[in-house]
Amino acid sequence: MWGLVQWGRAYFALQAVAGCLWWTAVFLSPAVRRATLGDLDSVLVAAFDVPLFVIASAAAALCGRTAAARIAAVVSTAWTVAVAVALAAYATVTTQAGLGVMAMMAAAGGSVAALCILVQGYIPTEWIIRGPFAFRPARSRRNPGFHMARTFGQIVAFWGFFLGLVPPCLAFLEQRWGLALGFPPGTMPVGIAILVLASALGIWSAAVMSTLGDGTPLPSAMPNRLVIAGPYRWIRNPMAVAGIAQGAAVGLILQSWLVVGYAVLGSLVWNYAVRPLEEADLMERFGDDFRQYRRAVRCWIPRLPRARRAP
Repeated sequence: MWGLVQWGRAYFALQAVAGCLWWTAVFLSPAVRRATLGDLDSVLVAAFDVPLFVIASAAAALCGRTAAARIAAVVSTAWTVAVAVALAAYATVTTQAGLGVMAMMAAAGGSVAALCILVQGYIPTEWIIRGPFAFRPARSRRNPGFHMARTFGQIVAFWGFFLGLVPPCLAFLEQRWGLALGFPPGTMPVGIAILVLASALGIWSAAVMSTLGDGTPLPSAMPNRLVIAGPYRWIRNPMAVAGIAQGAAVGLILQSWLVVGYAVLGSLVWNYAVRPLEEADLMERFGDDFRQYRRAVRCWIPRLPRARRAP
């Protein structure tokens, strides 16, 4: 069975092969060149990209667990991130090379993850919960009104940023990068309905957490009591479900596939990076109570209570 380091090397090998195939397509197909590079000089770009992206990725994959492999991985990753940023700026100004932006952003994310694996042996997801996002129990209050007010202040700030600011920016970039695609008719009212229902779920979950948990949903002021009431009886993370559904709904309203993808990416990051850390903290603080709760209630798919049989 492969370890993480082998998967990191495999990624760089795949990236090297993909880079070779892409450059071959660029020089053979004007359509590919136009879609991914716009009016940029392909020969000039290739003079830098082939050694710093393709060859460096291949070296990171083939040099084993050596210092040379790590240096090659650093070079490839730094170049990939720089190109993704520069190409995004170019596409935003010129409305060209949108597909190239998306490809390089995906490569940048993969390169950063693979570099972490090669250098540290794992992806340091614990960085997410450092500083202001570190897990800390809230200061216990007799009056739940304080936690309620703080929770709804957090909701205004988070929804304003992640639903009110980021999606319109993504929709704007989608248009500038020439990536906008049509949506089926009727998706906007569907998006509005989903947004209303998901927002109601989020508010309900936040109210239950702040009134019964003696804390807030945020890591920096976590509840002091395990909450299994309200929507938490049927699903372990109703606020996360609500947030992801809200993001997808806003994508439908704005008619933006990029915003829908943003919601999907958020769900993956939360499920594979944030949730394990959060549940480890809950296990440490609530022990068997949380263990039993986790066995009884699913994370994503609601488990409705069974109707009792008549005697």
